[in-house]
Amino acid sequence: MGNYFDLTWDRIDSRVTADHVRHEAAGAVVVFEGVVRNHHKGRSVDRLTYEAYEPMAKKKLEEVGAEAIGQWPELTVAIVHRLGDLAIGEAATVVAVSSPHRGNAFDAARYIMDRIKIVVPIWKKEWFSDGTHEWVRPAPQSSP
Repeated sequence: MGNYFDLTWDRIDSRVTADHVRHEAAGAVVVFEGVVRNHHKGRSVDRLTYEAYEPMAKKKLEEVGAEAIGQWPELTVAIVHRLGDLAIGEAATVVAVSSPHRGNAFDAARYIMDRIKIVVPIWKKEWFSDGTHEWVRPAPQSSP
């Protein structure tokens, strides 16, 4: 199907995301799901909220995909990031990568996820079990 980049307010289906990158020349399809966990730094987490200026965030997702394809030209990339309130266990981010070879697919998926956390302007608020919440600071900007 081809490269695909999206932000959504709905649950992410990782199978649908992976279908965007499947093709006959792909010997490997790697799917990474970033899932909401129930703790952070020793504190109990009830849920997360993600916010973004959607046009800029989507543009940055596309740029991250292009960076990866620049390093591994045979890749096909799909990235979907969730916005809004997410419960424990829900996927916040799904990265799917296909390549003729598994090594490149694994390396690219990790690279993409690491870059998303650095350059894509999506803000995360953690809601704790004690009734408090805090915004999680994004990682500092760095070059690829």
